Amino acid sequence: MIPQSNRVFPALEIAAEVLETEARAVMGLIERLDHRFVQAVELIMNCRGRVVVSGMGKSGHVARKIASTLASTGTPAFFVHPAEASHGDLGMITREDVFVALSNSGESAELLAIVPLIKRQGAKLISMTGNPASMLAAESDVHLDAGVDKEACPLDLAPTASTTAALALGDALAVTLMVERGFSAEDFAMSHPGGSLGIRLLTHVRDIMRKGAALPVVSDGAFLSEALLEMSRKGMGMTAIVDDQNRVIGIYTDGDLRRTLENEIDFRKTPVASIMTKTPRTISPHRLAVEAVQIMEQFRISQLLVVDEEGKLAGALNMHDLLRAKVI
Repeated sequence: MIPQSNRVFPALEIAAEVLETEARAVMGLIERLDHRFVQAVELIMNCRGRVVVSGMGKSGHVARKIASTLASTGTPAFFVHPAEASHGDLGMITREDVFVALSNSGESAELLAIVPLIKRQGAKLISMTGNPASMLAAESDVHLDAGVDKEACPLDLAPTASTTAALALGDALAVTLMVERGFSAEDFAMSHPGGSLGIRLLTHVRDIMRKGAALPVVSDGAFLSEALLEMSRKGMGMTAIVDDQNRVIGIYTDGDLRRTLENEIDFRKTPVASIMTKTPRTISPHRLAVEAVQIMEQFRISQLLVVDEEGKLAGALNMHDLLRAKVI
């Protein structure tokens, strides 16, 4: 057993104090939300170009994250390094853009050097600082106060609580814009096609369902023995039962078979329609695959029949299909 260090408890106390300080910094932003935040939202909503986010040092790291969050939630945005902007990257900014500048002091020399040029181009300027009396705040069309009482650093020097507050305020701006734009889960997935979230939100039932020759199906006149052969051939643990119009009238599953075995039934003479599960759970091929997962979990079933608008059999899927498609 590893002996407990004497430094454990002081370490936990320090960590708790850091978290409390940063939590207070974020909560302190709420009482300062006012018409200026609304103005910032309106400026960006009316922007015909893109949102350009910039900052130096730790503020630059936060600015990159804010730009990324904006871009993935429906507001076209990108990050520009203020020092690089002075050496040519300023050409990336147009009069149709909104420039968002982050600086805790509001006196960042690199940002102040490019502000006159940005304003001369006609781009709108939103600043996010911890100092409402700063030069950057004074030059802005809209200033958002992200000030904190103190840093979490015991020396009150390292940017800690201030960067957390700026990041939270940036998230509040991005999410507000997302809601204002009516940005949906499908919209979000379109910008995240490579991740697991994109798979879940972009994959439809029609993309992964089994159909054609791979689909287990027998007619309503089939005997139980025929249904069992179909189940065995197709390996889905069930078979659909359809009428002469290909409309689903029932399903026969492994679970039904176990219950059948409890009774003395002649498999060759018993119509499967007489012992099938009627009105089975179904789903449209146009629904999201994650919705199929929800239905299966809700009703504790492992297979699901896919039917079209007329109730005709279009396909089928089971949990293994969903797992292979990485939907779950």
